Amino acid sequence: MTTSEPNIQTASTESLSSESAIASEQVEKATAVTYAEEIETVIASMAVDQKVMVGQSEAGGHLWKFKYGSVEVFVQLTGETEDDTLAVWAFVLQLPAKNEAQLMRKILEMNWLSTLESHFAIVDNQVAVVSTRTMAEISAGEISRVITIVATIADDNDDVLQAEFSQ
Repeated sequence: MTTSEPNIQTASTESLSSESAIASEQVEKATAVTYAEEIETVIASMAVDQKVMVGQSEAGGHLWKFKYGSVEVFVQLTGETEDDTLAVWAFVLQLPAKNEAQLMRKILEMNWLSTLESHFAIVDNQVAVVSTRTMAEISAGEISRVITIVATIADDNDDVLQAEFSQ
């Protein structure tokens, strides 16, 4: 009659392997940067006077407002899942404006030529530079890029558009 001895080496290796996996998972969770933290890092590097207003909803959304050059930039994060949305906008001109047909043509042409991942839009009776993206597979670099693009395009164009089209 043959008796089977348990393989002690296999049992201890499996135990170490699962402990290692648990430890790795805990380290990952502890060092993971949230979308909100990434956005705050980008804003902190851009805010002109280092003053940033922040609001948070009960549903987990965030809204930041900061000054970049001569514009106020708004950043909204609806939550921390990949189904949530990042929206960035900055107002550049109050409507109504003089020569609105010419203004609309100009911003449509700019949308084609010079706004990259953002675009001009009309929001609350104001011309704004806007960009929206879902959080699915977004990288830290993409978060930084979208905020930087909106802020820069708005700041580069607000004075010019106001000088030409403000009533």
